[in-house]
Amino acid sequence: MRGDALIRLTATEAVALLRRGEIAPLDLIDAAAERIDAIDGQVNALPIRFFDRARDAARRLGGARASRDRRPGWLAGLPIAVKDYNDIAGQPTTYGSPIFAHAIAKATDITVATLEANGAIPMVKSNVPEFAGANTFNAVFGATRNPWDLGMSAGGSSGGAAAALASGMAWLAMGSDLGGSLRIPASYCGIVGLRPSVGRVPRGVGLPPFDSLWVEGPMGRTVADVALMLDAQSVQSTHDPLSFPAPRPPFTEAIRSPKQPRRVAFTPDLGLGQVDPEVVAICRTAARCFTAMGSDVAEATPDFTGAIDAFQVLRALLFATVRGELLANERERIAPDIAWNIEKGLKLAIAEVIRAERNRAALYHRVADFFEDYEILACPTVATPPFPVEQRFPVEIAGEKLTTYIDWMFLTFVVTLTGCPAISIPCGFTRSGLPVGLQLIGRSHGDFDLLAAAHLVELELGIGAEVPIEPRRCAESNEARGR
Repeated sequence: MRGDALIRLTATEAVALLRRGEIAPLDLIDAAAERIDAIDGQVNALPIRFFDRARDAARRLGGARASRDRRPGWLAGLPIAVKDYNDIAGQPTTYGSPIFAHAIAKATDITVATLEANGAIPMVKSNVPEFAGANTFNAVFGATRNPWDLGMSAGGSSGGAAAALASGMAWLAMGSDLGGSLRIPASYCGIVGLRPSVGRVPRGVGLPPFDSLWVEGPMGRTVADVALMLDAQSVQSTHDPLSFPAPRPPFTEAIRSPKQPRRVAFTPDLGLGQVDPEVVAICRTAARCFTAMGSDVAEATPDFTGAIDAFQVLRALLFATVRGELLANERERIAPDIAWNIEKGLKLAIAEVIRAERNRAALYHRVADFFEDYEILACPTVATPPFPVEQRFPVEIAGEKLTTYIDWMFLTFVVTLTGCPAISIPCGFTRSGLPVGLQLIGRSHGDFDLLAAAHLVELELGIGAEVPIEPRRCAESNEARGR
């Protein structure tokens, strides 16, 4: 099979071919390397590459061809992209920061090691914003551009991962999510990103072990691919006290025998703020797929009162905990938005933290009550379509002025507070040809049923085959899609 055909395979298709011995990991690594060399100069999604390491790993799995029993784990030798927040021994981990521009990891973190044990072969690291954020640019590698329109942001913080998937440079990619970093770039790049339940995927030692805001999760071109990767990520680890054992049955069974949700709620805005009218219209139309499938759909939302302020406080506290020691000596080398966020955390009063924790607890129980009546909550993933890559963040939505660099992310970050699983799936395109994502939120620990519902919507919408694409400008995007 030729390289241009290999890069168009879904991860599920590629793994099936690997298992049958019809292709080998080396074939996929070579195809990805050729694709990356050809187009990443335009997209800038994968700045750290270690193909020789990947080829060595592929040879250890059996060289050119191997029988099924020599293809380990869920992924059977599939090459993947690792986010540049995760450590791989002997490779750089820059966090997108000039402070760590030359840092080399001494050990592989548990999230990567789990995937390797399940047959993944890391081959590249994806670009990220400095430490966190939802527009992928930094002073080390520059900006990642959206393949649908190279003048637009790919989102973040898993922006490099999403852009690589959308443009055919990887089959699966690691991501992480604090305020929407798996879901926002998935929406902007027309791929699928899942924020799993807290503890579903074990995390490494770089995060506070009892933090429940930051999760690791899968990104792929289809819901089936994401389910496959989640199975490969799901283990219990003694280094993550919130982690729990792999599920039975596995998540891939949710795709094979998807269960239709009985009752679904749709909300345009979670009752919290302005959302671009075009985005609302696209997502409302997509949510009607549930009606076509026979689900009862109503316009409803839990009460998210106090969630925005609570998240701002708890995010700042996490920033101060993880990066606070850098501020005194490295402030000039830290991006101003990140410095502001760290400083906000260092200056928090105990009364602010107590109020945020109380508001979060009350929200959790309101959401749990809501999910006694509904199985899925649907809403737009992002309140605004992709914006120019040179712009650090949107400053207004539908005429409403924004005050901080994360205000525009409210549709994802308030969901973070609930601990519920949430997935972004592509659901349509703006008039200018840019992707829009529909966010589906499931019950606490309801990852299996959420994946099943997302898969059914994906099938109903029929736009999953839109990627991978050739990087283009928006005018070219409109022409390619017949607009």
